[in-house]
Amino acid sequence: MSEIAPDSSWDLIIVGGGAAGFFAAITSEQHAPSPLRIAIVEKSSQLLQKVKISGGGRCNVTHDCRAPKELAKNYPRGIKSLIGPFHHFGANETIDWFQKHGVDLKVEKDGRMFPSTDDSQTIIDCLTNTAAELGIEIFTKAGVKEVTRKGDEFSLEIENGAKVSTKKLLLATGGTRLAAGAKLAENLGHQLLPPVPSLFTFSIDHPLLTELEGLSVNPAHVQIEGTKFSNKGPLLVTHWGVSGPGVLKLSALAARDLAERDYTFTLLVNWCPGLDLERLLKHKRTEWGKRQIATRSPLASIPKRLWGRFCQVANISETLTWAQLPKAQEQKLQDLLTKCQLPVSGKSLNKDEFVTCGGVELNEINLKTMESKLVPNLYFAGEIMNIDGVTGGFNFQNAWTSGHLAGINLSQP
Repeated sequence: MSEIAPDSSWDLIIVGGGAAGFFAAITSEQHAPSPLRIAIVEKSSQLLQKVKISGGGRCNVTHDCRAPKELAKNYPRGIKSLIGPFHHFGANETIDWFQKHGVDLKVEKDGRMFPSTDDSQTIIDCLTNTAAELGIEIFTKAGVKEVTRKGDEFSLEIENGAKVSTKKLLLATGGTRLAAGAKLAENLGHQLLPPVPSLFTFSIDHPLLTELEGLSVNPAHVQIEGTKFSNKGPLLVTHWGVSGPGVLKLSALAARDLAERDYTFTLLVNWCPGLDLERLLKHKRTEWGKRQIATRSPLASIPKRLWGRFCQVANISETLTWAQLPKAQEQKLQDLLTKCQLPVSGKSLNKDEFVTCGGVELNEINLKTMESKLVPNLYFAGEIMNIDGVTGGFNFQNAWTSGHLAGINLSQP
């Protein structure tokens, strides 16, 4: 791609070649009463990188959660703020938009939605081809060093030395862990909440989990000890600790609290929530009295290997039968199953994805239009705002929603 021409002037420059930036650019041009001169400038050599790796390379476009109020509950830092935006452009509108642009989406059992091709390149091609058809110009390796406000325009200094100007500016630089994107918003007068990771897995070294990677329990109830942060959902044992949707959502809900704890805390796990375990174990004493306890899990949700490990930790020998189970060891088994204490000593990334909470304060943005309340004609979209969703397609839905609302308003003279 060619370099952006020095001293060029644009109707709209979008900083950030990700999902939110592309969607805002496309929406602006599609709704403009007359053609606009729009540029997308991207610091790296690759466009739409998060789209490419999302969902294991399949791109989790959105989630089959259609009611705006319910959809907003999946954003720990946006629960109330996003209800209005989702009424204007939510999951239904996202599905319709992609379908009108030649991309069919399918729903999986857990509600996640992917292109029917199971290939993120389908989404990348849709966005890049649509942008090209609309005449939107795209520049890679075009990081922005500085933005200043000059009169009614913005002046941007590009890393190659070029200086360009634009009437309207959209910042869609992604999570503010990337200091360059955050600095642009700060230099224009905005306050930023410092970024901390969201959506991460927990590092645990405990004999209960050793060499059991790949086993899953659904559902499990997980809670940060000493807090109100809790969640129920699938839990996956990994070679470094625990993951799965239940853990990832908990990490998002407690993101700031866990950062303050330096990711060292106790995770409380109820492996069989909603079950009267005391009654079940009493029943097994009678029903399975002569059977050895460790050889078969009495709980459908607990895999045999994990059940065997519970028995080991509770000091239940392989030959002990249900009828012989001492009260003390039965209590130990109950505690392990319902009040299991796992020491967490760090975090790990969720695959190659990285989401942060933090960014531009929402009270400094008009969420009906995504325009800055402080700087006229400055707009935001995507993760640069203090909005992050739990796993399941919600962060992309925020990109489409904020990109669409910004684009609609950027299209107006």
